[in-house]
Amino acid sequence: MDRTSRAAVFDVDGTLVDSNHLHITAWWEAFRQAGHRVAMHDIHRAVGRPSSDLVAHLLGEDRDKDQDSDISAGHKALYGTFSDRLPAMEGARQLLLTLADSGWTVVLATSAGGAELSALRRAIGADEAIGATASADDVEKGKPAPDPIEHALVLAGVPAERAVFVGDTVWDMLAATRAHVRCVGLLCGGIPRSDLVEAGAAAVYDHPADLLARLDEGPFAEVARRADAD
Repeated sequence: MDRTSRAAVFDVDGTLVDSNHLHITAWWEAFRQAGHRVAMHDIHRAVGRPSSDLVAHLLGEDRDKDQDSDISAGHKALYGTFSDRLPAMEGARQLLLTLADSGWTVVLATSAGGAELSALRRAIGADEAIGATASADDVEKGKPAPDPIEHALVLAGVPAERAVFVGDTVWDMLAATRAHVRCVGLLCGGIPRSDLVEAGAAAVYDHPADLLARLDEGPFAEVARRADAD
């Protein structure tokens, strides 16, 4: 493990790609088709968890678990109809390119996998900057467990103190904190600043373009200075 290198680890949905509200609508309709009334507000707060965890979180342990796979499949099918039109967040591509050009290893850590992840990467349009991807297919437990972040660190070959994680949900902040990684919250996913800070965000910015304009301050500047000094 190279202790002088540094990694920028990113969530994708709601952080780099403007997809959270599409997920909310697709989940709402999937639940409705299965006979469940689930408020969009509650779904929004659960977005960022793996599909199986999200269903359990929203319907509870006393639900009919035989419906889980059908609800998840319904969400996937509904969401997939828009996958070729996903918009990147303002400044997302340039942020990843700038970090890679500045010596950061860029790693995506996301609950998405397979075709969904491919569509997200196409939307960002910065494959040349992405060094590795830790997807839902690679770990036993998703966020808020630290597993995705820890796997991203292994892929980047850096210790936790040489990494910064960027995400938009409470689950992102909890996962990074449990992995002992400094975390940055973005407001573009729709979660309030206070919730992100309470969950562990060391700094909060509006969107990727805002973070890009302020890379010379906050966690990224701190980790870079520490790495350069070693």
